[in-house]
Amino acid sequence: MRALAELLERDEPALSLIQAWAQDTSIPVECLPPSAQRDSVLLALQVTTRSPLGAMAHGTGGILIDGGWLRMLGSGHPRLTRDLAAWNRARSSGFLLIADDAVGGFFAINGGALGEDLGAVHYLAPDTWAWESLEMGHTAFVQWAFTGGLRDFYRDLRWEGWEAEVAGMGNDACMSFYPFLFTEQGSVHSSARKPVPAAEHYAFMSKSG
Repeated sequence: MRALAELLERDEPALSLIQAWAQDTSIPVECLPPSAQRDSVLLALQVTTRSPLGAMAHGTGGILIDGGWLRMLGSGHPRLTRDLAAWNRARSSGFLLIADDAVGGFFAINGGALGEDLGAVHYLAPDTWAWESLEMGHTAFVQWAFTGGLRDFYRDLRWEGWEAEVAGMGNDACMSFYPFLFTEQGSVHSSARKPVPAAEHYAFMSKSG
């Protein structure tokens, strides 16, 4: 296990790259300040801050994109209490959960459990309840999300007035739909929806998938 000093990149930390991407975008991107747990989170992950994953874990409390529709985890913050280390504890094996969204989907880096494309980001989609490869690594995923790629990605998963509902829901919750979106009757437009804790929703998807 590498010590903290070995994980902290002094010369080329990726945080400056993330901040530059966040400033050069047409959609709202908010980098939350890091928490006091950032050292322990980085130690648990064992990645350096030269990588965007390590930089997000140590340099941010998380990142909110498009008004909190997409939440990338970091070291935790009062507005996004889940951190990368604690959130993955007892929830993931062979992959690392890194982000989730307001419509109940989860993103993870494949460590072998999701297929042969090691390092690729996969999406546990609420309208299929199956892991789907995005065919990109974590760095490309962050840049893609910051540059508006998610608006096309979520074209069929947004409903009129979602902005106000997401703003009032909080970033540790997501929408639960009934009928479920993966059923023939399910639709973001016609299904009943209510906010539920992200932890509760992930546990339900994991057991039912």
